[in-house]
Amino acid sequence: MAKLTKAKRRRVVQFVEYLISGGAYFWTGYAVFAFTWSYLGWSLWWAKLAANVVGWIVNFILQRYWVFRNPYLKDHMGQVGLRYGIITIVNFVLDYFIIYGLRLVGISPYIGNFISSGFFTVWNYLWYRFWVFPERYTRKVKHKRPHR
Repeated sequence: MAKLTKAKRRRVVQFVEYLISGGAYFWTGYAVFAFTWSYLGWSLWWAKLAANVVGWIVNFILQRYWVFRNPYLKDHMGQVGLRYGIITIVNFVLDYFIIYGLRLVGISPYIGNFISSGFFTVWNYLWYRFWVFPERYTRKVKHKRPHR
């Protein structure tokens, strides 16, 4: 069996961390969805939105500070936050329509959440790794002071 290089091992560990944090996002969101959908009787739109807002908070913290930790990201938090916001909005719309479409063909939103999460597991890893939390931030940004 071939031995993993340090870089490949780091990538495998990162992906496992990503799966763990994705599980935290999924299960917190799933619990909020179940509560708002079944117990409070909210519409699919509002139940999914509430679930995703809670999940997004958990997800951002874990992805930023654990999975894709990079000490230089703090100098780019505006850009990282904007990118996370953009992909999050795109994800919400896609997720809603995946679950809504599955519901139209008779699949419960509870099962639809699992189906949808399979797609987003791969989709988000690629977006987060290469665009939202990229490794290319490897040095501090020097801010120029305006002359007075």
